Amino acid sequence: MTNNQILIKGALPYGEDATDIAVADGKIVALGKDAGDALVNPEIVNAEGLVALPGLVDLHTHLREPGQEDAETVYTGTRAGAAGGYTCVHAMANTNPVADTAAIVEQVQTLGDAAGWLQVRPVGAVTVGLEGKQLSAMSAMATSKAKVRVFSDDGMCVSDPLLMRRALEYVKTFNGVIAQHAQDPILTAGAQMNESALSAQLGLAGWPAVAEEAIIARDISLAKHVDSRLHVCHVSTAGSVELIRWAKSKGIRVTAEVTPHHLFLTEEEACSYDPLFKVNPPLRTFEDVEALREGLADGTIDIVGTDHAPHPLEKKDCEWQAGAFGMTGLETALPVVITTMVNSDRMSWRDVARVLSEAPAQIGQVAEQGHKIAVGSLAQLTFVDPTVVRTVDPKTQWTKSTNTPFIGHDLAGQVLYTMYNGQFTVREGQPIAKENR
Repeated sequence: MTNNQILIKGALPYGEDATDIAVADGKIVALGKDAGDALVNPEIVNAEGLVALPGLVDLHTHLREPGQEDAETVYTGTRAGAAGGYTCVHAMANTNPVADTAAIVEQVQTLGDAAGWLQVRPVGAVTVGLEGKQLSAMSAMATSKAKVRVFSDDGMCVSDPLLMRRALEYVKTFNGVIAQHAQDPILTAGAQMNESALSAQLGLAGWPAVAEEAIIARDISLAKHVDSRLHVCHVSTAGSVELIRWAKSKGIRVTAEVTPHHLFLTEEEACSYDPLFKVNPPLRTFEDVEALREGLADGTIDIVGTDHAPHPLEKKDCEWQAGAFGMTGLETALPVVITTMVNSDRMSWRDVARVLSEAPAQIGQVAEQGHKIAVGSLAQLTFVDPTVVRTVDPKTQWTKSTNTPFIGHDLAGQVLYTMYNGQFTVREGQPIAKENR
């Protein structure tokens, strides 16, 4: 068993001055050059030159279990999360069966607890079977052992405005949040990629920006009307950023996320006709990417959510039209943020902690589980070497699936250590199974 007292020497909390971090019985008990005085015979870990961040939190992960274990399991998905620096992920509801009852969300949480890589917080479905016809048993999920607070039909839009209003009113009673997949189903019927001159040139059915923006505008109005919490999943257009910026200026209770792939890639990837780049919402224009980066930097967009969506090989090794929507992302999210935002001087390491840990923890209501580097906080920590640049290779990743869109790209930063509740789940870049810690 690992020593329950650990002294991490020379780390750079939030990329600032080097300090020692003393951990005992799962908590941070001291910080500073004399931190070791608080411990007796600790294990010593050299973290010189490593940026220390609060453990990362993902509000948008597809773990696929139950029912789609050929793509991912709770075990393999959370192992990938730990390798990427995560100590908490929110598991989306589009499993088989759908996580629309207390029994299913409790099953997912139990699987996460057994795996032991990180905290798994189930996301409950908004509607029964994700069918958009009647509300799910949200109250039962909220009061279950899983204590669900985030509800989403992700993969499907709650397109009925009356049903969306009722959902927002319902979660307000226990301070929950509706995480909306903003996609008008009529405007996107048969859509394959971003609607543009390029889609016409490639002969692929276009997915207009207004299909996202119209739903966001409607939902902002509904959230204002009922004074409830709305979270907008995977924002992808410049117009969406402007809508959210306006809503926040009016004090409307809206938060939003952007994915790593929408921060990094553009619609030009579709020229390859490779379904690795097929995703919902689609990759957009360079102008959209710039607006998303600006929105993340100025706080209009609150968080980075991975939308980690693994698929078996046969669903991506095919022609574009037959390919599944979705990309993996847990192991590349932090490197993408470092590459696009930190190394371009758009964001500081404090900002990285905000968008990848602190804000998602607050939205998902897991902030009490640590997610800050402070004495007395649970030791949920990530240590990354910012000087390393690695070429993405799916063969070296820990997720069960290989559908990363970043294959062959050089990304900055490598997670060398992840600590969950005072125990290392990753050492020297290698995940350590529960039984071996």
